[in-house]
Amino acid sequence: MSNSENPQETLPGTQAAPEAGAAAASAAAPETTDSLPSLEEQLRQVELKATEHYDAWLRAKAETENVRRRAQEDIAKAHKFSIEKFAGELLAVKDSLEAALASQEQTVESLHAGVELTLKQLVAAFDKSGLKELNPAGEKFDPHKHQAIGMVESDQEANTVVTVLQKGYLIADRVLRPALVMVAKAKD
Repeated sequence: MSNSENPQETLPGTQAAPEAGAAAASAAAPETTDSLPSLEEQLRQVELKATEHYDAWLRAKAETENVRRRAQEDIAKAHKFSIEKFAGELLAVKDSLEAALASQEQTVESLHAGVELTLKQLVAAFDKSGLKELNPAGEKFDPHKHQAIGMVESDQEANTVVTVLQKGYLIADRVLRPALVMVAKAKD
């Protein structure tokens, strides 16, 4: 048999006839088509994922709103009840003052002793609540913590607190009330 007698026969290393290649490709095509999902199936899967993502987004949004609402409620409660601890400490002071006034037989000494005990209770309440007394006698004048009422000539260094007219108070290093003071000025 020669090459001319059987035209469909191919030699090794040469390409097959186009009809044979097309037949092989069409036979292989159904296999690849079966392994890939159809467009409708892909669309359905994408829609399911979109629905899942939308649901997750809605849940996250709702959770964020709940956290925001709870935080606002906590802040409102903190403002409303922030003084509760300090008020509880002051109740003992009020009770002591009422007991002193209710006593029929009072002497100056017993009244003085009662007032001293009541003052100790008040100072203890201030300490527990972080309220610090500011008594700057002899210290350098600080306009952030002191309010100068006037200046007086003194042997002390200039801008030194000579007299404290009214004590100041701090809450956690924040001035609640500045101390009213007289400040030294240099002698002429």
